[in-house]
Amino acid sequence: MRNIKADIILDAKGLACPMPIVKTKKAMNNLESGQVLEVQATDKGSKADMKAWAQSSGHQYLGTVEEDDVLKHYLRKSSNDEAIERKYPNVVNNEELEKQLKEDESIVILDVREAAEYAFNHIPQAISIPLGELEKRLNELNKDDKMFIICRTGSRSDLACQKLAEKGFEKVFNVVPGMSEWKI
Repeated sequence: MRNIKADIILDAKGLACPMPIVKTKKAMNNLESGQVLEVQATDKGSKADMKAWAQSSGHQYLGTVEEDDVLKHYLRKSSNDEAIERKYPNVVNNEELEKQLKEDESIVILDVREAAEYAFNHIPQAISIPLGELEKRLNELNKDDKMFIICRTGSRSDLACQKLAEKGFEKVFNVVPGMSEWKI
Protein backbone atom coordinates (compact mmCIF):
# COMPACT_ATOMS: atom_id res chain seq x y z
CA MET A 1 0.00 0.00 0.00
CA ARG A 2 2.97 2.31 0.25
CA ASN A 3 2.95 2.77 -3.55
CA ILE A 4 -0.25 4.78 -3.65
CA LYS A 5 0.26 7.78 -5.87
CA ALA A 6 -1.74 10.87 -5.07
CA ASP A 7 -1.92 13.81 -7.45
CA ILE A 8 -2.29 16.27 -4.55
CA ILE A 9 -1.51 15.93 -0.84
CA LEU A 10 -3.60 18.00 1.58
CA ASP A 11 -2.32 18.64 5.10
CA ALA A 12 -5.26 18.66 7.52
CA LYS A 13 -3.27 17.48 10.54
CA GLY A 14 -4.26 19.06 13.84
CA LEU A 15 -7.64 20.17 12.54
CA ALA A 16 -10.90 19.03 14.12
CA CYS A 17 -14.27 18.47 12.49
CA PRO A 18 -15.49 20.03 10.23
CA MET A 19 -12.23 21.59 9.00
CA PRO A 20 -10.72 18.48 7.32
CA ILE A 21 -13.88 18.21 5.20
CA VAL A 22 -13.95 21.93 4.46
CA LYS A 23 -10.34 21.83 3.26
CA THR A 24 -10.96 18.58 1.34
CA LYS A 25 -13.92 20.08 -0.48
CA LYS A 26 -11.87 23.11 -1.51
CA ALA A 27 -8.92 20.95 -2.64
CA MET A 28 -11.23 18.63 -4.59
CA ASN A 29 -12.55 21.61 -6.56
CA ASN A 30 -9.01 22.18 -7.87
CA LEU A 31 -8.51 18.60 -9.04
CA GLU A 32 -9.25 17.26 -12.50
CA SER A 33 -11.61 14.34 -12.92
CA GLY A 34 -9.95 11.04 -12.06
CA GLN A 35 -7.18 12.56 -9.98
CA VAL A 36 -6.49 11.25 -6.48
CA LEU A 37 -6.30 13.42 -3.36
CA GLU A 38 -4.44 12.29 -0.25
CA VAL A 39 -5.77 14.00 2.88
CA GLN A 40 -3.48 13.74 5.91
CA ALA A 41 -5.43 14.11 9.15
CA THR A 42 -5.04 13.40 12.85
CA ASP A 43 -8.73 13.64 13.78
CA LYS A 44 -9.78 10.00 14.39
CA GLY A 45 -13.35 10.81 13.32
CA SER A 46 -12.14 11.97 9.92
CA LYS A 47 -12.28 8.44 8.46
CA ALA A 48 -16.06 8.20 8.81
CA ASP A 49 -16.42 11.85 7.80
CA MET A 50 -14.36 11.43 4.60
CA LYS A 51 -16.22 8.30 3.60
CA ALA A 52 -19.64 9.91 4.16
CA TRP A 53 -18.65 13.17 2.45
CA ALA A 54 -17.27 11.36 -0.61
CA GLN A 55 -20.45 9.34 -0.93
CA SER A 56 -22.72 12.38 -0.57
CA SER A 57 -20.67 14.47 -3.00
CA GLY A 58 -20.35 11.79 -5.70
CA HIS A 59 -16.60 11.39 -5.33
CA GLN A 60 -14.98 8.05 -4.58
CA TYR A 61 -13.55 7.17 -1.19
CA LEU A 62 -10.68 4.76 -1.92
CA GLY A 63 -9.56 4.01 1.61
CA THR A 64 -7.47 5.10 4.56
CA VAL A 65 -3.98 4.12 5.69
CA GLU A 66 -2.68 4.97 9.17
CA GLU A 67 1.01 5.80 9.56
CA ASP A 68 2.52 7.19 12.76
CA ASP A 69 -0.81 8.52 14.12
CA VAL A 70 -1.59 10.20 10.79
CA LEU A 71 -4.61 9.04 8.83
CA LYS A 72 -4.01 9.23 5.09
CA HIS A 73 -7.36 9.29 3.31
CA TYR A 74 -7.45 8.69 -0.44
CA LEU A 75 -10.26 10.16 -2.52
CA ARG A 76 -10.75 10.15 -6.30
CA LYS A 77 -12.54 12.99 -8.02
CA SER A 78 -15.38 11.59 -10.05
CA SER A 79 -15.89 12.61 -13.63
CA ASN A 80 -18.84 13.23 -15.86
CA ASP A 81 -17.84 10.34 -18.13
CA GLU A 82 -18.58 7.91 -15.32
CA ALA A 83 -22.25 8.61 -16.00
CA ILE A 84 -22.07 8.37 -19.78
CA GLU A 85 -24.16 5.91 -21.71
CA ARG A 86 -22.37 2.64 -22.35
CA LYS A 87 -21.70 1.97 -26.00
CA TYR A 88 -19.66 -1.22 -26.13
CA PRO A 89 -22.02 -4.10 -27.01
CA ASN A 90 -20.32 -7.07 -25.26
CA VAL A 91 -21.33 -6.68 -21.63
CA VAL A 92 -21.36 -9.22 -18.80
CA ASN A 93 -22.42 -8.79 -15.19
CA ASN A 94 -20.33 -9.52 -12.10
CA GLU A 95 -21.97 -12.93 -11.64
CA GLU A 96 -21.00 -13.99 -15.17
CA LEU A 97 -17.39 -12.97 -14.51
CA GLU A 98 -17.39 -14.98 -11.27
CA LYS A 99 -18.70 -17.99 -13.22
CA GLN A 100 -16.01 -17.53 -15.90
CA LEU A 101 -13.31 -17.36 -13.21
CA LYS A 102 -14.42 -20.74 -11.83
CA GLU A 103 -14.72 -22.41 -15.26
CA ASP A 104 -11.81 -21.02 -17.28
CA GLU A 105 -8.41 -20.24 -15.77
CA SER A 106 -7.08 -18.83 -19.03
CA ILE A 107 -9.22 -15.68 -19.04
CA VAL A 108 -7.64 -12.30 -18.46
CA ILE A 109 -9.13 -9.69 -16.14
CA LEU A 110 -7.96 -6.19 -16.94
CA ASP A 111 -8.60 -3.58 -14.23
CA VAL A 112 -8.52 -0.09 -15.79
CA ARG A 113 -9.03 1.90 -12.58
CA GLU A 114 -6.32 4.15 -11.20
CA ALA A 115 -3.46 2.53 -9.27
CA ALA A 116 -4.74 3.84 -5.93
CA GLU A 117 -8.16 2.28 -6.54
CA TYR A 118 -6.52 -1.03 -7.46
CA ALA A 119 -4.27 -0.92 -4.38
CA PHE A 120 -7.22 -0.80 -1.99
CA ASN A 121 -9.41 -3.41 -3.66
CA HIS A 122 -9.02 -5.67 -6.68
CA ILE A 123 -9.70 -9.15 -8.00
CA PRO A 124 -6.54 -11.13 -7.12
CA GLN A 125 -5.70 -12.28 -10.66
CA ALA A 126 -6.51 -8.93 -12.30
CA ILE A 127 -3.88 -7.03 -14.28
CA SER A 128 -3.76 -3.31 -13.49
CA ILE A 129 -3.46 -0.96 -16.45
CA PRO A 130 -5.16 2.40 -15.76
CA LEU A 131 -7.31 3.65 -18.63
CA GLY A 132 -4.96 6.59 -19.25
CA GLU A 133 -2.03 4.19 -19.80
CA LEU A 134 -3.86 1.62 -21.91
CA GLU A 135 -2.80 2.71 -25.40
CA LYS A 136 0.90 2.88 -24.56
CA ARG A 137 0.76 -0.51 -22.77
CA LEU A 138 -1.16 -2.51 -25.40
CA ASN A 139 1.97 -4.59 -26.02
CA GLU A 140 1.44 -6.17 -22.58
CA LEU A 141 -1.81 -7.73 -23.80
CA ASN A 142 -2.46 -10.63 -26.16
CA LYS A 143 -5.13 -10.09 -28.82
CA ASP A 144 -6.04 -13.80 -28.69
CA ASP A 145 -6.93 -13.76 -24.97
CA LYS A 146 -10.50 -13.65 -23.74
CA MET A 147 -10.50 -10.46 -21.65
CA PHE A 148 -12.91 -9.10 -19.08
CA ILE A 149 -12.41 -5.38 -18.52
CA ILE A 150 -13.40 -3.98 -15.15
CA CYS A 151 -13.49 -0.57 -13.45
CA ARG A 152 -15.58 0.85 -10.62
CA THR A 153 -18.92 1.23 -12.44
CA GLY A 154 -18.50 0.00 -16.00
CA SER A 155 -17.92 3.39 -17.63
CA ARG A 156 -14.13 3.50 -17.87
CA SER A 157 -14.12 -0.18 -18.77
CA ASP A 158 -16.60 0.61 -21.56
CA LEU A 159 -14.14 3.16 -22.97
CA ALA A 160 -11.30 0.64 -22.59
CA CYS A 161 -13.30 -2.01 -24.45
CA GLN A 162 -13.92 0.44 -27.28
CA LYS A 163 -10.19 1.27 -27.49
CA LEU A 164 -9.21 -2.40 -27.44
CA ALA A 165 -11.76 -3.27 -30.15
CA GLU A 166 -10.40 -0.46 -32.32
CA LYS A 167 -6.93 -2.03 -31.95
CA GLY A 168 -8.10 -5.47 -33.07
CA PHE A 169 -8.93 -7.16 -29.76
CA GLU A 170 -12.03 -9.27 -30.50
CA LYS A 171 -12.69 -11.25 -27.30
CA VAL A 172 -13.29 -8.32 -24.97
CA PHE A 173 -16.15 -7.99 -22.46
CA ASN A 174 -17.16 -5.03 -20.29
CA VAL A 175 -18.00 -6.02 -16.69
CA VAL A 176 -20.96 -4.11 -15.26
CA PRO A 177 -21.45 -2.89 -12.54
CA GLY A 178 -17.82 -3.68 -11.80
CA MET A 179 -15.88 -3.20 -8.57
CA SER A 180 -18.55 -0.98 -6.98
CA GLU A 181 -20.53 -4.18 -6.36
CA TRP A 182 -17.80 -6.85 -6.47
CA LYS A 183 -18.14 -9.26 -3.57
CA ILE A 184 -14.72 -10.03 -2.09
